[in-house]
Amino acid sequence: MIKLAARIHTIKPSPTLAITAKANALRAEGRDVIGFGAGEPDFDTPDNIKKAAIQAIEKGFTKYTPVCGTVELKDAIIAKLIRDNQLTYERSEIIVSCGGKHTLYNLTQVLFEEGDEVIIPSPYWVSYLDMVVLTGAKPVIIKTSEKQWFKILPEQLKAAITARTRAIMMNSPSNPTGAVYSASELAALAKVLAGTEILVISDDIYEKILYNGKPFTNIASVNEEVRKRTIVVNGVSKAYAMTGWRIGYAAGPQEIIAAATKLQSQNTSNPTSIAQMAALEALNGNQDSVEVMVAEFKRRRDRIVEMLNAIPGINCTLPDGSFYVFPEVSSLFGRSFSGRTVSNSSDFASFLLDSVNVALVPGADFGSDNHVRLSYATSMKNIEEGMKRIHSAVKRLS
Repeated sequence: MIKLAARIHTIKPSPTLAITAKANALRAEGRDVIGFGAGEPDFDTPDNIKKAAIQAIEKGFTKYTPVCGTVELKDAIIAKLIRDNQLTYERSEIIVSCGGKHTLYNLTQVLFEEGDEVIIPSPYWVSYLDMVVLTGAKPVIIKTSEKQWFKILPEQLKAAITARTRAIMMNSPSNPTGAVYSASELAALAKVLAGTEILVISDDIYEKILYNGKPFTNIASVNEEVRKRTIVVNGVSKAYAMTGWRIGYAAGPQEIIAAATKLQSQNTSNPTSIAQMAALEALNGNQDSVEVMVAEFKRRRDRIVEMLNAIPGINCTLPDGSFYVFPEVSSLFGRSFSGRTVSNSSDFASFLLDSVNVALVPGADFGSDNHVRLSYATSMKNIEEGMKRIHSAVKRLS
């Protein structure tokens, strides 16, 4: 029997990717599955971005680049951070990696070790927990609820801090809840962090996907002292429908970026040269496509929330950003159909997949077993048909 390293047994496969793979496998078997699992825009990558990649290939830009990204792309990121976030960085404070997930993994590996504690607000993106666990550090979870719009309060943050606290991982707009922190809310959290040595990893990947006219703010923008200890993480996957291109980036203290670059030099080397040229066009080019996609996401958001709240036993708050809803389904727990009892979010997800061919992700994977997550980065047709199926399935429970 082959012996695997013990660390691999401390984590689980990505549940969002697993549910998507299962849905695809069932479709291949001929089942009409509607999937709400993957956080992937269903729009095509905008033409100007695709053309930039094609031109890169035609010009022979297909070789190695600097490990931490091309100078041109770094400069575009610097310009973007000034333009959109009023944050100023040098090239030595920027690293480009193979997607936002790779960026975050690099950071956790160079920052955390056994004995450290890392604060993670819950509900959280599924990979935060396992990334921290792989370093040997301890995740410290702060639970939130609908009553506080899924956002941590300053008193909760203060209570979670110990002498071992190394960092906090923030995500706004949030995956899975769609919660968006305001400038005043972030300022209150920054006040708690002021005077400490605690780092902040600010995951801003859904920055452009905002509704109701709410402006985007990250914690680096509201407190200069905390900014010096903040690493801003972003990428092109969500805003520009470029999930498969795998380009993410981080901006932060030079020492941290240098360490992440050293690690990257030994695991992936540079991000794909062609994808970097596409990302350069995404950041520097016309932004009209982003507005079109966000407008459609808003239309879908309004419809899916309306239809979910029409289902007895399901309660769904209206998210301010990203393209997810996180409805509470716990009032359905204890009910059954054909001898099958729904006891938790995993049971509910399995029940829907088996009975009405709807795939969604259990909330337990995000730190809240009372909820499930649905991505509305799919067509309105799928949303309306999927909600009808869920409604019919819930009616069967007694």
